[in-house]
Amino acid sequence: MGSLILCHDKHATHPYEITRIHCKIFTLEELCYYLCNNLYLIDYTIMNQQLLSWLEEELEMTELAGQLRDVIRLKGSVEKFVLTILKASKIYREPEMIRIQNVLEHLKNQKDIERQKYKGDNLLESGEIEEAILVYQAILNGERDESVDAKFYGKIYACLGAAYGRLFLYQESAKMYDRAYQICGDKALLKPYLYASYKYMSLEEYHILLTKHEEYVEVNAQMRREMEEIMKKVPAEPGREWIEKWKRRHRRSHT
Repeated sequence: MGSLILCHDKHATHPYEITRIHCKIFTLEELCYYLCNNLYLIDYTIMNQQLLSWLEEELEMTELAGQLRDVIRLKGSVEKFVLTILKASKIYREPEMIRIQNVLEHLKNQKDIERQKYKGDNLLESGEIEEAILVYQAILNGERDESVDAKFYGKIYACLGAAYGRLFLYQESAKMYDRAYQICGDKALLKPYLYASYKYMSLEEYHILLTKHEEYVEVNAQMRREMEEIMKKVPAEPGREWIEKWKRRHRRSHT
């Protein structure tokens, strides 16, 4: 049985506006929702006197406003500022607060574009594949950030390859892995590239592909050996446990 969360009953007459996304906030819960769903975008601009005045005058949260004012006065971090708000709401349990704190700590010294990738990676890991694809595509379609290494974009293509693979869109997956390999030159990308190619190509097309590069032949042979080793361990009538192992191995082959 789930536990109840007691929301704060104070509703602002005049909303606080997040100008960055043109969002109007009327309650502490809405503020917390915005913060938790935009951890990857939060920066020092959230630490402003307008927010403190709103909390104090509209929500009558004088104590919280005072705590936040101290954070600013002592030149505290954005992470501390956000966590102070979330703790005051009493909405989140300790495990969730720890998760949020870990995310903020990870993002602390990252560039905006790196934050976006981290958001996509987390969405992909949690199974929100379509949302992750949108994040990765936004990075690739946006203005190029010269402050990051070119291989950073290669990694984005690899992430897209993994995402498409999880949706069984193998042709798109193979294209992304191939592009990632062309940029990064990492031979580890050849295995998922060839796997995705094998899944959508005819046998004849796949054999022609293998003849194009000697490296492809070597990687394909390695994959065959690995599969043979797996099959030796498979019982005659695989049960649920083995099916789950196959599923996990399939997912890993795309990441």
